[in-house]
This record gives sequence, structure tokens and C-alpha cells, in this order.
Amino acid sequence: MIHNTTVYSGRPADTAGRLEKELQTYDLLDSLSIPYLRADHPAAYTIEGCQEAEQLLHITICKNLFLCNAQKRNFYLLMLPGHKKFRTAVFSRQIGSSRLSFAPSEYMEEFLGLTPGSVSVLGLMNDKNNRVKLAIDKEILHSEYIGCHPCINTSSLKIKTSHIIQRFLPAVGHDYITVDLPE
Repeated sequence: MIHNTTVYSGRPADTAGRLEKELQTYDLLDSLSIPYLRADHPAAYTIEGCQEAEQLLHITICKNLFLCNAQKRNFYLLMLPGHKKFRTAVFSRQIGSSRLSFAPSEYMEEFLGLTPGSVSVLGLMNDKNNRVKLAIDKEILHSEYIGCHPCINTSSLKIKTSHIIQRFLPAVGHDYITVDLPE
């Protein structure tokens, strides 16, 4: 339940109690001239826990899944609309990788600097060695805005999809592949 129904433009004025990784996210977005709206809320660990933030920001928060192959050599961040069900076989076929599963949280922390529940495309700023391949469902690419966490699940951001694709990803040295996952 969101206690604060205020939508803010940009970074918090008072950064007391904010984690460094959240502040670094705002620093990077600001340096890239990427505007964003922000809603602060209690920790949201699931897509269902983001529903009030979605209503407040008038967006759909992306479901972000951190996956790996059985050998734990290939890692993927999959962005898909929150309402879509993840079907491993369909995704695996489209990216040409078999036996995918959720990656252990220690790899999420090591590669993206994130913890479970706070996975976001913005975590790619911490993947300096490009260990994680980004896959985006085409429905996300057709949306004007995306909703995501600023590397912590106590805030949600509304950002133009084009700004993520054209400014953020090139700045952090990542490309993406498009996938088409069924409803």
C-alpha cells in the first residue's frame, strides 16, 4: 500500500536514508538528460506489489527476470509486460539457449548490483563487463513509457522507452534483442 501518493519529478530532494545505488541511478539518468517521474512506496517484491505505483504513475511496471543457462555461463535480463506469463520454452527457443532458469541471486548482486525484488534495466549500469544480455518483449518497445525501479524496490520510475533505448543503453554499453512472447 502506497502511503505517499505524491508523484515527484526527478531525484529526491532529501537523500537521507537512500541507498548509494539508488542515488547513482539518479546521477546517471540526470547526466544523460533523461527526465523521469518517481513514486516512493513500501518495498514491492513482486509485480503485484507494484500495482498502486502503476496507477499513480499511469504506467505498466515491467516484469524483469534474471535468468541463466544450466552451465551458469550465459545470463539474461528479460523485460516483459507485467501481465504476461513467462514461458521458458518459448523464450529459450527465441534466443537459442536451452535449459534456462532463474539465476542465483549472488550473480544478480555481482553483475547488476541488485537484490531480488529490485531487478531493473537500470541495473545494467553496473554490468561493466557485459555479462548480462538484455532481451525486451516487443510489447515493451511499443509502449511510450516503461516503469522500473531505480535499483531499489522502494521507488518506481516512469521513463520514456525511447530514452532507455536511445540514451541509457548506449551510455552503459549494452544492446538488446527483441523477443515476442505470447500472452
